[in-house]
Amino acid sequence: MGIFERYLSVWISLGMLVGLIGGSSFPSLFAFLGGLEYASINFVIGVLIWLMIYPMMMQVDFAAVKDVHRRPKGLVVTLAVNWLIKPFTMALLAVFFMRYVYSSWISPELGEEYIAGMILLGVAPCTAMVFVWSQLTKGDPNYTLVQVAVNDLIMIVAFAPIAAFLLGVTDVTVPWNTLLLSVGLFVVIPLLAGWLTRKLLRTEKALQQLGTRLKPLSVCGLIGTVILLFGFQAPSILSNPVDIALIAVPLIIQTVLIFALAYYWMRKWNQPHELVAPGAMIGASNFFELAVAVAISLFGLHSGAALATVVGVLVEVPVMLALVAYANKTRHMFPTTVTR
Repeated sequence: MGIFERYLSVWISLGMLVGLIGGSSFPSLFAFLGGLEYASINFVIGVLIWLMIYPMMMQVDFAAVKDVHRRPKGLVVTLAVNWLIKPFTMALLAVFFMRYVYSSWISPELGEEYIAGMILLGVAPCTAMVFVWSQLTKGDPNYTLVQVAVNDLIMIVAFAPIAAFLLGVTDVTVPWNTLLLSVGLFVVIPLLAGWLTRKLLRTEKALQQLGTRLKPLSVCGLIGTVILLFGFQAPSILSNPVDIALIAVPLIIQTVLIFALAYYWMRKWNQPHELVAPGAMIGASNFFELAVAVAISLFGLHSGAALATVVGVLVEVPVMLALVAYANKTRHMFPTTVTR
């Protein structure tokens, strides 16, 4: 491992600090950068995420993708956890903490808004960052691509009805511009770029050499994303530190719970680590652009629901990096061959 990977947690911590200092010291600069967005997707962050994803997309072998159906168990676990379990555990945790544990500190009205924001996070499994977590855990790029693609297809039909049911509202409109733009930017375009790169380089050795050269750039993209995320939200973090800390607790519990459930379920089914790690990461992380967009449309830009989805953004990177470290340390617990 190079210096970037070895001390990644240190760089991320520094990135969070730089973001908070920069966002509070240069608010106009971060306001300008934050305004470069469409459909709740910031284009600067989009470029940085693209840089993180592209090296993994170069590893996708389309000839191998068609064989993923021969290994269905990992996909079954991922889908079951993401759509039959995750939304409901998030709702239960949100209600438990906001209505009971925090009842002395948070007003009932604000607590309900926080619950709504957390529910929206729970109904939106990750689309983009999971490629980064998969790469950091040496996940199978072909299998990860299929897991993400199937989740996106289910999200098209399942997001609105599940969110409407759990929120107790009659209608949740899916922001199609956010959903489609995100899939295009973070899946389709980098996938095509990776395919074109494979065609041009032709040999695995050349691909590995290019991947090695791009790895520091990929890590820098991750750190840059953290700086911007914390810079954009610096005023909210510094003005609402207690509420943000309170919201973060159930979100962290949910993230670890969903990861552990998928991770050890797949271990019981004797799945190899290269399938298990990214599969567990998809449910543990969230499609926060979609959650933020829906929270703003339903409850308003300055609502508690919108703030809760933003806290989900801030919590995700450090918590997921901790889970990446855990997954890498426990690699020896999994078989090296696939059990169908």
